[in-house]
Amino acid sequence: MRTLFGFWCFMLAALAPAALAQGQSADTYPNKVITMVVPVPPGGAADFIARLVGQKLSDALGQPVVISNRGGAGGTIASDNVAKSTPDGYTLLLNSITTHGIGPHLYQSLPYDSVKDFTPLIFVANLPLIMTINTGHAMKSVAEVIAYAKANPGKLSFASSGNGGAPHLAGELLQTVAGIKMLHVPYRGSGPAVVDVGAGRVDIMFDAVPSLLPLIQAGKLRPLAAASALRNPVVPDVPTFEELGIKGMEISLWYGLVGPAGLPQPIVQRLNTELAKILKTPEIAENFAKQGALPMGGSPQDYAAFMRSESDRWGAVVRANNIKIE
Repeated sequence: MRTLFGFWCFMLAALAPAALAQGQSADTYPNKVITMVVPVPPGGAADFIARLVGQKLSDALGQPVVISNRGGAGGTIASDNVAKSTPDGYTLLLNSITTHGIGPHLYQSLPYDSVKDFTPLIFVANLPLIMTINTGHAMKSVAEVIAYAKANPGKLSFASSGNGGAPHLAGELLQTVAGIKMLHVPYRGSGPAVVDVGAGRVDIMFDAVPSLLPLIQAGKLRPLAAASALRNPVVPDVPTFEELGIKGMEISLWYGLVGPAGLPQPIVQRLNTELAKILKTPEIAENFAKQGALPMGGSPQDYAAFMRSESDRWGAVVRANNIKIE
C-alpha cells in the first residue's frame, strides 16, 4: 500500500505543472512576468522588434515582458530552451527564418523538432535584406564587387549574424548566382558583425535596415542592392538585384512568436488577439517603417503555414547549393 501510495504521489507531482498550464484560462493569464527569448545578442533587427513589440504586449497584458537575449549556435540554444520550457505562456520565443526556415536544414542533430516542439502564435515582422560594403572600398556597385571577386577569389569577406541565418544564406546565394568566391565570417548576432564591417575588418554584409542604417547614415557603409521585389523605402535610391539583372536574390528576415508545444488554446488565442491589435497600430507601423520593416499579423494557423512554406523553400536552396555549416 505504501508503495502504491508513493507511486500516486509521484505521478500527481509530475502531472501538476502540466495540469496547471492546461487549466490556465484567458481570464487568469497572465499573472506574472513573461519572458520573450531572443536568439541573438542585443543590437540587431531581432532585438529591435522584440523590445518594441514586447513593451506594447506588456502594456496590453498588464504584466512585464522581459527580453532575454540568448545568442549562439544559429539560434538553437534559445530555441531549445523554449522548446523544453513549461507550456504555460510565460516563456515565448521570437523565432525567425534562421531558427525555423533555414537552420533545420543545416544542423543535422537538433535537440528539438522545429515543427512538433513549438506552438505558433503570430507572424510579427518582415524585413527585406540589403547588401552593403565598407565605404573604404572604391567599389560602388554590385557589378564592381562581382568583377573584383572574380579577379580575386576569396579576397573579399562577408559578415553574417551567424551560420545558417538569412545574412549568411544571402552571401552564399550571391556567390552561387554570380559565380564568385568570398570568405564567410560568422558572428554571434548582427550587432557585432555590423560594427566590424563598419570598421573595415570585414568587407561586405547583407542584413536588414535596423542593423545597417546607423552606419549607412554615418557614412561607414555603402548600400549596393536591395534583396527584395521592390526598392526599400528607407533607402529608395538603392536598386534591387532584379533591377541589376541578378535573379534569385530575393531574401528577407522574418520574425514571429512561438511558444513550446502544448500551449493551452485560451492562451494562444489571448496572445494572438493582443499581438494582432498591436501590429495594426499606427505607432507600430510608423516605427517599423523607419527601420524598413513591415508589420504582419494573421492567425496562428496562418503563421504555421508560412513557416512550412519557408522551410520547404530554404531546404531546397540548401540542398541545391550544397550549403553546409563551416
